[in-house]
Amino acid sequence: MNAELVERVVHWYDGAARALPWREPGVGPWPVLVSEVMLQQTPVARVRPVYQAWLARWPTPSALAADSPGEAVRTWGKLGYPRRALRLHECACVLVDRFDGAVPADVRALESLPGIGAYTARAVAAFAFTLRQPVVDTNVRRVVARAIRGQGAAGPPATARDHAAVAGLLPQEPARAVRFSVALMELGALVCTARAPRCGACPLETSCAWRQAGSPAYDGPSARPQRFTGTDRQVRGLLMDVVRAAHSPVPHLTLDAVWHEPVQRERALGSLLADGLIDVLPDGTFLLPSTRRPNQ
Repeated sequence: MNAELVERVVHWYDGAARALPWREPGVGPWPVLVSEVMLQQTPVARVRPVYQAWLARWPTPSALAADSPGEAVRTWGKLGYPRRALRLHECACVLVDRFDGAVPADVRALESLPGIGAYTARAVAAFAFTLRQPVVDTNVRRVVARAIRGQGAAGPPATARDHAAVAGLLPQEPARAVRFSVALMELGALVCTARAPRCGACPLETSCAWRQAGSPAYDGPSARPQRFTGTDRQVRGLLMDVVRAAHSPVPHLTLDAVWHEPVQRERALGSLLADGLIDVLPDGTFLLPSTRRPNQ
């Protein structure tokens, strides 16, 4: 069954894969790592131009480490979750300080880098170094839940269980395992989507356990969707927009105009300062961080 599933998914991918810059032949480990960090909770269409601008400016970890974290945040733009930009800058500094400016292939070494969790470490090991690793993102979890377990959704993540489920499907030959991993991700992104799966276009339609069960509605535990409007996250984003667009220190009064509610605005501003996304000068003005942090 596994061999047939792999063959169907890879064959589908051979004809349906999107042409993405981080999948081009010869792309090195650093661009792969950058792409995986940027793609976390962010659509491909938004990532592509920022990824290309980032790699044009900082083609190596050494180039990024030599620049300021504030420029990393500025270039990150509106991708969201800007702490990822700081973590990428910290990651570049660690790569320079501990790994001679090279991205390591070992999963444990990758997991030791700032901002690199279990998923990203395995994705880099697989896609940059052709290592046989279970690469499990939201799309992969959904395909496995439907095709193998017969569930309409994957439910909350369980890292050990999810890794074991995907590892059990991987071909033994590393290059084939990597090809299947990226194909499985693409299938979840393009066909086996969360809200409107295109089952008629799926290479697994005839063997999918969920389809065979009549496509029952999922009734298990699920994560609550997070609202955005009116939250501290929205206010943080508005404040960051102003500081990121400025090329000189921003007065407090300028930030006061961003949000009408002063308590929430100051709380959001305080959290940005605590996260190191904004620095405050002695005169009370604000700007993007310009120097490496002591813990780097």
